[in-house]
Amino acid sequence: MEKISLKPGTLLCPVPAVMVSCGNGDEKNIITIAWTGIINSKPPMTYISVRKSRHSHGILSTSKEFVINLTTEELAYAADYCGVKSGADIDKFREMKLTPVKGDLVDCPMIDESPVNLECKVVEIKEYPSHDMFVAEIVKVHAAKELMDEEGRLALDRAGLAAYAHGQYFGLKKTPLGRFGFSVMKKKTRKRINRENNHKRKSSYVKRKKKG
Repeated sequence: MEKISLKPGTLLCPVPAVMVSCGNGDEKNIITIAWTGIINSKPPMTYISVRKSRHSHGILSTSKEFVINLTTEELAYAADYCGVKSGADIDKFREMKLTPVKGDLVDCPMIDESPVNLECKVVEIKEYPSHDMFVAEIVKVHAAKELMDEEGRLALDRAGLAAYAHGQYFGLKKTPLGRFGFSVMKKKTRKRINRENNHKRKSSYVKRKKKG
């Protein structure tokens, strides 16, 4: 395909659009972050990059803990609002009718409406010209019960998660393109997985019909 050259920029897309809750004493706040990701598996490590001028930057620097709350299509409006408005002026929990819930290992609140919450403790702060990166260990994970499938596995495809790409929010409810390793999967394995998926879809349909 034909390409054109562009100036250097932050065009890695799509990225998560998570709501990060933080707190310092009686103060609590939410900041929407798209610059986040996983940087290690054992122990599980993550990071958030926060502009130095943001109100949450001071809270995070002092408390050294936060909660990453995954965002759904239903929470996209609240996520956008929390990314635009400053917590120095308003209570974002109250304005967006979000419910603060106490975490197990951190003092800052989680967002109850989020389907998955990651409690994080900062282990390092890396300073850059425009942003500071708060590197943290994920010390606890909370997931909504309805996201667990029949085999007790977390089925995030049921959550209706949202992502951010070049200034817009997008839902992730589309049909999966494939599971990890599908490019090298044996035909026998692929057939077995297809049978299992068809069985799960039928079981889910039957359950919905019974409830209806």
